[in-house]
Amino acid sequence: MVRLSGADARVVAERVLGAALGPARVATLRKLVDPVLVTYFAAPHSYTGEDVVEISCHGAPVILSHTVGQCVAAGARLARPGEFTLRAMLHGRLDLPQAEAVRDLIHAETLYQARVAARQVEGSVARVVRPVKEQLLELIALLEAGIDFAEDDVSVAPAGEILRRLAPIAAETERLARSFAYGRLVQGGVTLAIVGRPNVGKSSLFNRLLEQDRAIVTEIPGTTRDLVAETASLGGLPVRFVDTAGIREGQDRVETLGIERSLQAMADADLTMVVLDGSVAVSAEDEQILERAERQGRYLVVLNKADLPAGAEREGLRVSARTGEGVEALREAILAAVGHGTAEDLELPFVTSLRQAELFRATAEALRKAREATALAIPHEMLLLDLYEALRGLDAITGATTADDILNRIFSTFCIGK
Repeated sequence: MVRLSGADARVVAERVLGAALGPARVATLRKLVDPVLVTYFAAPHSYTGEDVVEISCHGAPVILSHTVGQCVAAGARLARPGEFTLRAMLHGRLDLPQAEAVRDLIHAETLYQARVAARQVEGSVARVVRPVKEQLLELIALLEAGIDFAEDDVSVAPAGEILRRLAPIAAETERLARSFAYGRLVQGGVTLAIVGRPNVGKSSLFNRLLEQDRAIVTEIPGTTRDLVAETASLGGLPVRFVDTAGIREGQDRVETLGIERSLQAMADADLTMVVLDGSVAVSAEDEQILERAERQGRYLVVLNKADLPAGAEREGLRVSARTGEGVEALREAILAAVGHGTAEDLELPFVTSLRQAELFRATAEALRKAREATALAIPHEMLLLDLYEALRGLDAITGATTADDILNRIFSTFCIGK
């Protein structure tokens, strides 16, 4: 598809096609190199809010290139990266969170990522923020009216009422700020380092989780000398599995370098999976790896070779890379360890943008200060400074609030100057 947008989109398309376009929103057959389907969308009822023409032609690169060249020769220019979505936002067709979600949808690697982005393109975040912002504006209008029109006996809510109004605003703002911990994983994926001493079955387990023979597997200890990484979808999350060299005292320079990279992979990973040979007793090397994993954060202990008689006296998830026993439970344990699948995460809108997360954090902090100021009976003029600071954070997400917006609320809510 070749898409034209702008005041002259229809004119350019008609020059290229040598024929008039059909009525708006009706696909018509026209002749270019081959027959093409052309659809005209009249402003403002289009993606960008401008006149838009979509030319659906054969997918061969040479045909598409020729069509674009003809459009440029007829007076169009190539769009800059993201320009169509930018124009949609400037014409009020999308807000900034929706525009960011379009970017996320383009870069989605899994179906779950695409579904989350599609919900956000439809305005899921804005729908949650809008009522929160409305409540905040109502409180600001109440306090402003009490200050500016005191002689008209406009009542100002007592501290208890202000705190009651602030509570749901702060609760939802804090939830959205916290939700980025999960949204970050959805957006950026998870890195899982598979570590352990040589010959415990790390590469076999790596292949089993990926459901393909990606890493070389032999009975010779130390086969893996370097990091082997592959990304796969797990519960809708893109998970980057990293198979590492067995950790032990290096036998040669190459193996020593591989072990150093294994330790670095542990440090960089969101989650470490420590693999032990469940058929033998836990060794001193195993204990050292476990201690390092404990120091560095989230980790799982997996006892491989469950198809053999148990020998390790250690708590962990028993699996068999050879037979597949316990592997599905391992997948579920990985998702649980990174916090995937809670009701709050899946049912309520969450933030996948660092920019939005920082704005929600700033808003939550300003609301915290406002509650403290209210409890300390600080004058409302000072309290309003914190409320306006909170409003600025929400404005950066949903769009600016003007002074007229506040005044309109005051005069529509209170019976002033009868």
